[in-house]
Amino acid sequence: MANARLPLPVRWTTKGNEMMDRKGWSRLAVGCLTVGAGVVLTPDVAIAQEAEAATFLTSAGAASLGGAIGAGLAIMGGAAGIGRIGGSAVESMARQPAAAGQISTAMIITAAMIEGATLFAVVVGMLAVLG
Repeated sequence: MANARLPLPVRWTTKGNEMMDRKGWSRLAVGCLTVGAGVVLTPDVAIAQEAEAATFLTSAGAASLGGAIGAGLAIMGGAAGIGRIGGSAVESMARQPAAAGQISTAMIITAAMIEGATLFAVVVGMLAVLG
């Protein structure tokens, strides 16, 4: 039994079915922001070729749609950021319980900053919808 080998730890790989990493999420967010900005900034002439005919989307409708999409993306981004902060803080507290007070204080301050920026972005998006 002295020569018996212990099995190596198994590393799970999910090639082809792997979850999206940070780079993938940031590419998706930039793509959504680009589409939203394109909808908001597209002039009325490009959206509705004929003013008399029934139009699919007017300039006021495009502004409202862009504002709603922007507000929704702001909410999703803020929620993802705060969720990531909370998860990392809990993991850090589990690794080093002595620093739990400092970690939770930093977590609350950072989450409040993200929430403030998210609220500002939602207000700007809603102003585009209402204005």
